[in-house]
Amino acid sequence: MLPQLHRHLWMDEQIDAFRDQLRRYIGAELSPHLDGWRRQGFIPREVWRPFAELGFLLPEVAEEYGGVGATLAYQLVAQDELARAEFPANTAVHSIAAHYIVDYGTEAQKQRWLPRLARGELLAGIALTEPGCGSDLKALKTRARRDGEHFVIDGAKTFITNGFTANLLVVAVRTGEAGARGVSMVVLETADLPGFRVGRRLEKLGQHASDTAELFFDGVRVPADALLGKEGEGFGQLMSQLPYERLLLAVPAAAVIERAVELTVDYTSQRRAFGQFIGDFQNTRFKLAECATLAHVVRTFVNDCTQRLLDGTLDDQAAYMAKWWCTEQQCKVVDECLQLFGGYGYMAEYPIARLYADARIQKIYGGANEIMKDLIARKVMAPGTARNEGT
Repeated sequence: MLPQLHRHLWMDEQIDAFRDQLRRYIGAELSPHLDGWRRQGFIPREVWRPFAELGFLLPEVAEEYGGVGATLAYQLVAQDELARAEFPANTAVHSIAAHYIVDYGTEAQKQRWLPRLARGELLAGIALTEPGCGSDLKALKTRARRDGEHFVIDGAKTFITNGFTANLLVVAVRTGEAGARGVSMVVLETADLPGFRVGRRLEKLGQHASDTAELFFDGVRVPADALLGKEGEGFGQLMSQLPYERLLLAVPAAAVIERAVELTVDYTSQRRAFGQFIGDFQNTRFKLAECATLAHVVRTFVNDCTQRLLDGTLDDQAAYMAKWWCTEQQCKVVDECLQLFGGYGYMAEYPIARLYADARIQKIYGGANEIMKDLIARKVMAPGTARNEGT
């Protein structure tokens, strides 16, 4: 059993009740269908409607816009429980997209989109990444030119989570000069939208229940009031959301690490080899001790970051650290645990194998870990640090 962790202020009885209700719902209503969704390559959009009716989809959205007005901790708990049950990040992306509208939308935009997002009538995606662009969002080429009271969008996006199932997209486009100052964000509903096309649903190493697709924009016309904020503010909008978005990756990392350790303790306690239980070998015990320690440290860090997010004190640097370090530990621990399963660990019918395949993307999406380290280094080595002062 993993050690009990210090309870932060955000971990109150209401959170505990929410977690318990959510875990029971996932186990009874969602998990029995997960294998089928993996085989078909996506979770149907309508699955999230009853999920939303219970307040699980966007609990953090204000009541006047269809949510329940909870703190961001509730969404992080939802992602924790979904990751523990092997669900991909579909609803996390939905939450991120909604927050762009919450933070930068006009009152009319909020009234138009947020209630339908909170009810699950709309499933959201975020169209950022482009072929040849990757994590360098300053280099994006999808262009939106102004034409009277409309924007006309031309370009392509790739690796878009919910790209196949989403019917609302928050899209990063270029409305001005090259670089960050020319980036803007627009919102469009995709149902029967002329010029919009979903390309291939991409086949991935893991995360098989999460649809990831190519998107194409060929003269797509959207009203000018689909713009979030002002032209040229998009890059700043993207950067301001990073602390929360990074935690939406760090929290599932903690959940998966804990699940991997639990699965491995259970397996090694029952499987015998060379006349004894695998769990009785010293190497097994040492490996599990290491993994349990990492699980404890990761969870403690994540819980602290959650408290700081709620307090408004989570800085970008800590969020970057949480993203890269927790996801690195996720991949490391799952790999160590899989090894203790032997050949069975390589069989897809075993959860540890699926956790292994699903984990690898965590070090890439949401900003590659190399980018996270570079951003941290810029802060660490900025003028005024001890190194630059010669001390």
